[in-house]
Amino acid sequence: MVRKRFQETKTGIEYLKSVDYDKYLRKVGVGKEDHYFWKQIGKALLCTYTLIGTVWVYNETSPLGWWTLKPKPKEERELAHLYDRREFPYPGDEEAMEEFVAKGGMIGTTIGPKGTVETDKDSYNFQKQLQEKKFEQEAQKLWFRMRNEVIQELQDKGYDVE
Repeated sequence: MVRKRFQETKTGIEYLKSVDYDKYLRKVGVGKEDHYFWKQIGKALLCTYTLIGTVWVYNETSPLGWWTLKPKPKEERELAHLYDRREFPYPGDEEAMEEFVAKGGMIGTTIGPKGTVETDKDSYNFQKQLQEKKFEQEAQKLWFRMRNEVIQELQDKGYDVE
């Protein structure tokens, strides 16, 4: 009987040369016969992502402005007419800057409600108008509170109100 000898262990570069990688790649599904399939998959992914990217960029920078793919909520659609971009004067132009401040242009942000800044009023009248609006709101609250108290008293006495 002939004795079997142990094979010498291969290490480093010898081991890398002796491994049959094609056998392992075939098991995973990326062997030489699968190259055409993966080429087609790659083309499909490239076209799909190109199309999606183009639509995304077009949606963000749409030249039409009114046509975007994002649905707007109802509140935003209703209040859209109130918001507009304000034109700021060039900082070096003193006359335009004074006129801008006099019209109340510094109140608010760069994009704010158009309705709050009246272009034909000065800033003092604007502040006065805001105070009048607050006063009206407080008066209306007080009126509703008093009205509700009277209705409550009448209902307690047995009268049918509302």
